[in-house]
Amino acid sequence: MNAKIKAKRKYSFNPDYAVAPGETLVEVLESLSMTQKEFAKRIGLTEQTIIRIIKGTQPITYETANRLEMVTGIAAQFWNNLELQYQQQLSKIKQIEELRKNEDWLTDIPTGELISRGMIDEPVTKAEMVGEALSFYGVANVDAWKDIWLDPRVAAKRSDCFETNIGAASAWIRIGELQAQEIDCATYNAESFQNALEQIRTLTREEPQIFIPEMQSMCAQSGVALSLVKEFKKVPWNGASKWLSPTKAMILLNLRGKSEDLFWFSFFHEAYHILHGEKKRLYIAEDKSQDIQEKKADSFAANMLLPEQYNAIVANLVSKQEILDLAEQLSVSPGIIAGRFRHLTGKWSFFNNLTRTFVWDDELVG
Repeated sequence: MNAKIKAKRKYSFNPDYAVAPGETLVEVLESLSMTQKEFAKRIGLTEQTIIRIIKGTQPITYETANRLEMVTGIAAQFWNNLELQYQQQLSKIKQIEELRKNEDWLTDIPTGELISRGMIDEPVTKAEMVGEALSFYGVANVDAWKDIWLDPRVAAKRSDCFETNIGAASAWIRIGELQAQEIDCATYNAESFQNALEQIRTLTREEPQIFIPEMQSMCAQSGVALSLVKEFKKVPWNGASKWLSPTKAMILLNLRGKSEDLFWFSFFHEAYHILHGEKKRLYIAEDKSQDIQEKKADSFAANMLLPEQYNAIVANLVSKQEILDLAEQLSVSPGIIAGRFRHLTGKWSFFNNLTRTFVWDDELVG
């Protein structure tokens, strides 16, 4: 799967001026040697109406276009097209003016990182950058962005760290959303997802090139899109989860820390939120969180990987071979056993060579 999904809408800019159809009308009247007064009589409109059309302050309606065709011999479609182009350009000019007013919004958005990842194009002006960034987020203006990312009802349920790094955090999550939108999923089924988790656990012994496609496939069949997006600076989380629709959920992971036990723990932590969390909440895995749901997710992840009844056994392991034997017995990666040992004993330098460090190529992550 190509994980580098770019916002589909390309933001483009036109000249900051608009040519009213009336300018063309003036040229036509000159070619016909017809005064505005005579033309007004022939077309059945007041002279003041013709003056407003020429100035661009009154639009050419379909009825007027039909009359123009009768008087000038130029097709009504031609006049309709001129009016449409004029109104579109006026709208673009107004939009550019609004973008210029919101250039300060870019201060917290990691535009340089988004450009380097190919998520947005590098524009010429700041106003164009605002447009590129808004297009990336899939919103029409900065107020809409704030409604989504700064909604106090939602923010109250997010981590404090999210609020202090909202630009980078929202960008990371948005890339995950774009990637997830490209993943075809069945309608979410909790029982199916729980069964998938049991199967996915056995994949911890495999390499990323093998387990990632398998994980994504099994999750998708249960209605969960698994997105893998490289971490952003100032975004100190390994995972997040949210519902994209009532029938489709997203789990978002990165390689912060890069150790296999941390990656797998993060996955099952977020899986808990899909199974038991609130559908309107954005969950972000944060170290040392006091949130009750986060603690429950931690417990769920730990037990999925290595049931707590094995903790006493793990804490008393003394050799590499004992770890390998237990991992084989439990059908789990030795690195997860080694990671649990270090967590239980505080001996952080022990058995590090048994815990793999993941490095994924660009075809696997966004």
